Amino acid sequence: MILNAPVPPTTTQLLGHPAGQDRRRRGAEAPGASRPERGSSPREGQRVRPLTRRQIEDHLQELGDLYAETSGGGPWAWNQARGAFLRRLTTDVRRPGFELLIAESTGMTGCAHGFPVRGDGPWWNGFDGYLPGRLLRLAAARRLFVISGIHVPPRVRRQNPDRAWNLARRLQKRLLTDHGVAVAVTLVERSDYGTVEALRSWGWRYVEGDTPRTAPLGPFRVLVLDT
Repeated sequence: MILNAPVPPTTTQLLGHPAGQDRRRRGAEAPGASRPERGSSPREGQRVRPLTRRQIEDHLQELGDLYAETSGGGPWAWNQARGAFLRRLTTDVRRPGFELLIAESTGMTGCAHGFPVRGDGPWWNGFDGYLPGRLLRLAAARRLFVISGIHVPPRVRRQNPDRAWNLARRLQKRLLTDHGVAVAVTLVERSDYGTVEALRSWGWRYVEGDTPRTAPLGPFRVLVLDT
């Protein structure tokens, strides 16, 4: 399963835990000490790395397959969504500072992508009228980043979305860290409740003055992620 937004993110989930060899050590911990989840940490099996522009071109088919597999729906829906995704990706990859991260073990298991924005040039159609002055000032200072996609398996949303090692959290944090930005934004279709809830479980929030009952009019909603 994957969660989609118009031009924004997608989500799937992968998870893991500390290895079982630590049980004896945990037994010696002081009473009341927090105990890690059972299982193996996804850091052990999911390597996150960026692709160069050339590598993205070389992996377009694989990236399209990943998107289709995580977007849900039948084969016809996959073909439609896959084609739209690849068209957006080939446009975004030309943007200055664009970065695409992949997660992989024996194969590609997830990806996330986005680009830094500036206040003095075109960046992402659809944000007009949605961003408060604080975010516009961050854009002018080159401290704002658009995350245009997070594509991960469904369990990444369902299982431990609040943990720092959750794959979606790892991908989004790495994008912001790599670019040294303070805040990320993304657009989500107003009716796409699944994507909104997934993003909120990964630390995203509505912009100031925007609540489920008082959201600005329009087809989209803006969510914000602080570092």
